[in-house]
Amino acid sequence: MAISFNGLGSGLAVSDIVDALVNAERTPFTSRLNNKEATLTTDISAAGALKSALKKLQTSMEALGEVDNYQKRSISGSDDFVSLSSDKDAQPGGYNVKVDALAQAHKLSSPAFAADDPIGSGVITISSGDNSFSTVLSPTNTLEDLRDQINNGPFTGSDSNDSVTATIVTTDAGQHLVLTSKETGEENAISITVQDGDGNNTDAGGLSRLAYDVSDADPANHITHLTEVDAAQNAQITIDGTLTVTSNTNEFKSVIDGVDITAKKVHGTDDDNSTLKITENNNNIKAGLNSFIESYNELLELSNNLGKSGEDGAGVMAGDSMLRGVMSQLRQQLTNEVTLSDGSSLSLSKLGVEADRYGKLSLDTERLNAQVEADVDLVQEFFIGEDEGGFAQSFDDLMSFYTGSDGIVQNRIDSKQTQLDSLDDERLDFARKMESLESRLYAQYNSMDLLVAQMNSTSSYVQAQLDNMPGVVKKSK
Repeated sequence: MAISFNGLGSGLAVSDIVDALVNAERTPFTSRLNNKEATLTTDISAAGALKSALKKLQTSMEALGEVDNYQKRSISGSDDFVSLSSDKDAQPGGYNVKVDALAQAHKLSSPAFAADDPIGSGVITISSGDNSFSTVLSPTNTLEDLRDQINNGPFTGSDSNDSVTATIVTTDAGQHLVLTSKETGEENAISITVQDGDGNNTDAGGLSRLAYDVSDADPANHITHLTEVDAAQNAQITIDGTLTVTSNTNEFKSVIDGVDITAKKVHGTDDDNSTLKITENNNNIKAGLNSFIESYNELLELSNNLGKSGEDGAGVMAGDSMLRGVMSQLRQQLTNEVTLSDGSSLSLSKLGVEADRYGKLSLDTERLNAQVEADVDLVQEFFIGEDEGGFAQSFDDLMSFYTGSDGIVQNRIDSKQTQLDSLDDERLDFARKMESLESRLYAQYNSMDLLVAQMNSTSSYVQAQLDNMPGVVKKSK
């Protein structure tokens, strides 16, 4: 780019003149765009705040539209001996529970073996519950080898060990193989049979030293070469002094309709039995309405601020048809009545939801409790319908019209955002225009400056020629 010494010929402040002319074009445009940007940003923020408040209100009603939240049961009586839980199938009432025994895993211990002694060859089969697996031992295998094969394989065929853990306990007498069932209860008792390489599968020699099988009804046929450390034992509880229940685990699921009991400790002879009590729990209705009321009042306050007009100034959405529309639809929705299966009808107002003269909501708890106590099924039907279509669903449909990803409010936000994005393009276009204008002005003023310089040079030459002409008398200064 050529270097230009602006104003050398004319003495004019060319740069200042060009800057002034360019700024005269730029300032009103920039001001207009900044104002438009601020307005659009404010509109987007206001619409976003409205959508957020509507979404929160919608969410607060969703809990009242979930059937699983109704007619729950509260259960009391958990203590050191039992822990309790219940669902909506539990019926109100009270029970007395005594823990007679806790479930126990089966544990067996082998005779003592020297660490390096072979234990015998053959096939050993171990069963516990529904799981059974076999592993093959060579004449050189030790007790440690058997432990590793029980825990990790290899097993014969497609067998796998899902039921027993093996470990070695070393005493002064030697190594003992200890087998423990992974699951508690009598059904998971451990049974061990062998195909001994010495041909005798039941004696106290060779691999059959590890046999343990008490499955035969006749005790005379039991094989017990391992010591029973802990017997496989079921848990047992007695309900109301007469009803005895057993379980493989310490959990007793739905032994009372809708009630799960977990035994934790056996009751001693001097311990008081555990007393459980089941009561109805309809707190979700009050909690849900309070949450809804709180969210609605927050929305109302936001709407009043966004839509206000008067001497104190106007809100961002003053006179906005969308804001007026959504609040009008909401007020109408709050007064809707739902016809119920018994021919009666309910509304939020009948459930104790009241509005003051400013539209702010509050809950009359006594009126709500009266409706719940009179017929909680009808209150539930009001919110969720017989199958569907209750108040909660119709309210959700209305809110989705405004809060959905393609809803009214989001469309407003998207439209404003598109306009806001287009301002960047306008700024770029205008910046290019200003660069062109600045270049054109500099070119024009530089041309003028050059012309003035040429004219000044010509004037000086002519003056010099005139001064040197004969007969010309210079005036004394």
